[in-house]
Amino acid sequence: MDKHHITRRGLMLGSLALMLSGCTLEDRSPLGYAFAMDPDVDPRYRRQEVAYTGSEPPGTIVVDTGRRYLYFVEADGQATRYGVAVGQEGLSFKGEATIGRKAEWPSWKPTDDMIQRKPRLAKYADGVPGGPLNPLGAAALYLYQDGQDTMFRLHGTNAPWSIGHAVSSGCVRLTNANIVDLYSRALVGTRVVVI
Repeated sequence: MDKHHITRRGLMLGSLALMLSGCTLEDRSPLGYAFAMDPDVDPRYRRQEVAYTGSEPPGTIVVDTGRRYLYFVEADGQATRYGVAVGQEGLSFKGEATIGRKAEWPSWKPTDDMIQRKPRLAKYADGVPGGPLNPLGAAALYLYQDGQDTMFRLHGTNAPWSIGHAVSSGCVRLTNANIVDLYSRALVGTRVVVI
């Protein structure tokens, strides 16, 4: 079995942890996995359908780091908008990329730069397996340029209160409910524009 497959056991453990933290199971993703809509997330950062006036074609992902929104552009001037947490000043990715690979319950390993900036992360140098306690959450979309991994990701989070803030080491975080929704829409090869 694929080690990144979202298992019933992992889902139950994650749901239990979320319920114990005061969350309620309100949102069911298109993949059929239930995740909590965390009350700590500001309502303006909840997923919603919005008018889109940008020039990007349908199927493009646009991340507006200044406003803390990610848009999945759809037809007829519409987009699905998700609230995100972005990289701290000077650590954010900017520019264009494509989704080079996708993973459910991805493993995580801090980069050497992350460990240098935050030495406490050295204890994770060998990596953290995927699961409800992993910092990448339920799913990740890996950003590539010219066939090379940029080391930046669009991913879930086990810290939903961070949505709307500049707190990460450069990656774009969504709630687990939202990354699973985006994961179901975005294919490998999807164009991503980060402004």
